[in-house]
Parts: sequence; C-alpha cells; structure tokens
Amino acid sequence: MTTKKILIVDDDPSIVMALENLLISKGYEVMKALNGKSGLKTAISFLPDLILLDIMMPFVDGLVFATEIRKNKSLCETKIIFITAKGEGGDRMKGYLKGGDDYLVKPFSSEKILSRIKYFLD
Repeated sequence: MTTKKILIVDDDPSIVMALENLLISKGYEVMKALNGKSGLKTAISFLPDLILLDIMMPFVDGLVFATEIRKNKSLCETKIIFITAKGEGGDRMKGYLKGGDDYLVKPFSSEKILSRIKYFLD
C-alpha cells in the first residue's frame, strides 16, 4: 500500500507542527505551508491525497485556495478538510460550497481529525 500524502495549510505554526507530528506518527507523508499562496504551489508539486486547510490566512484565504484546487485538473479530486475557528453555520456552508469535503472547528481533538482523515483516505 502506498503512503498517503497530506498537505497542511495554516498560518498558525503551532497548529501546523502539532498536526505534522500527529500525522507523521501515523505513517502519513506530510508537507506544510504557512499561507495559501505557498500552499497552492506546494499542492501542485506534492499532489496530496488530502489537504487540511485553514480559512483565515494571509495572501490567499482558504476559500479561494479550495476554489483553485477544484479548478486544477491534477488536484480536483483531492479531499479537503477545512480546520478553522470560523464555526457559524454560514461559514460551514461557504466551506462546502467552495469544495470542502469536511469542516472541523478549532479546537479539535487528535482522535476526531484522525477519524475524518481515515474516513476519506481508506
């Protein structure tokens, strides 16, 4: 079985580090980006199976990022899980309308994020 690849795109270095450590410990190949602009470049070269994506970021926000991913022929099937502090119903709907496959609100538990990743990648 091939190792699944996950891209983390979040402007909070502590969240990125925590997610990276968690995912590496579970055997995933991980790349990271601290803003949407560099995240898009990384996604195109890394071709992840799944993207963990914050919404509120500098340069390119998560909603624009998701729209760009869905337009890219090589990435359009990539699963996107939004992980954000924006937890209102309207925010969730925007996330799904822009191409998100799931939407988790910070703070989140390791068990919850791992179960959602497993659901989409297994």
